[in-house]
Amino acid sequence: MADHEARARELLAPHISAYYGATAGSGGGSAEGIAAWSAVRFRPRALVDLSSIDTATTVLGTPVSMPVLVAPMAQQLGAHPEGEAAMGRATATAGTLLGVSTNTAVPFADIAAAGAPWWFQVYVTRDHHLTELMVQRAVEAGARALMLTVDMLALLPPDVNPRAWPESPARARMSNLTAAELAAADPHAVEMDPSIGFDTVAWLRQLSGLPVLVKGILRGDDALRAVDAGAAGVVVSTHGGRRLGPSVTAAAALPEVVAAIGDGAEVYADSGIRSAEHVAAALALGARAVFIGRPALWALAAEGENGVRDVLTGLAAELQQVMTQLGAPRIADLTSDLVATTPRAAS
Repeated sequence: MADHEARARELLAPHISAYYGATAGSGGGSAEGIAAWSAVRFRPRALVDLSSIDTATTVLGTPVSMPVLVAPMAQQLGAHPEGEAAMGRATATAGTLLGVSTNTAVPFADIAAAGAPWWFQVYVTRDHHLTELMVQRAVEAGARALMLTVDMLALLPPDVNPRAWPESPARARMSNLTAAELAAADPHAVEMDPSIGFDTVAWLRQLSGLPVLVKGILRGDDALRAVDAGAAGVVVSTHGGRRLGPSVTAAAALPEVVAAIGDGAEVYADSGIRSAEHVAAALALGARAVFIGRPALWALAAEGENGVRDVLTGLAAELQQVMTQLGAPRIADLTSDLVATTPRAAS
């Protein structure tokens, strides 16, 4: 993964690599997020039948070959001329699931044609009609769930904001709205709506007929309120360290979220997942699956869809090895009794 990032930074325009690597504040939150997963310590089991190791699972009922999904990420045309279509083909080859950003510049039809099951990540715009249009089009194109993202209300600093990029295909966003629809909207209509609440979950469920996950949860009480509002799941996430530098890490927040909602909904995690050990840690702490972001994006920029495929299949192979060493032949065997120490939230 480090090789892919180094190669991608050599190939990409500085403003694109700066956006991909951007974090909140001093940037310490991103590094701490990675370190927190690495701080988990395990208690491996002995004398378990390990003649067969199976990484397969399901996510909201969709079968996947492994509990590693590709996170929704914007501006993928900056990494590859086919953006999410290329990312989707690699994801399909690896047998897992793709997240698709509201800000994708690739038509939903092209993403669906890549063959991977996909979930649509929703930023609710100030003009709710624009969100309605995108959600309806995502449903028509085959999205299997919505991911309501509730962090990142603040704009990125000007030096990494894609709106300040030079005109190019890489700058495009919200391309599943027509030029006429965007032109007719108020200049601020596409900005994120800062007034949304938990009732937004029911609105999106009714609008789409799909299960809705709430992404950006870092507290148990918020997780419980989201599930009570109808969410099928939550994603414990710091937006890859882009939300708030000194926030609690996803690894530290995950146990509280899992304890709050129990079996009432599925829990996912992202932000800082960089190895199979991290994946195993998240699952043992109660996550159904994890999302990876930057590792896939850097790989897409460095080696195209083959690079993404190698990252995903490499993680799957490494996860088999980790499960073997933990004495956990099935994903369901990655349980909390395997965990000796976990990262703690700051008090």
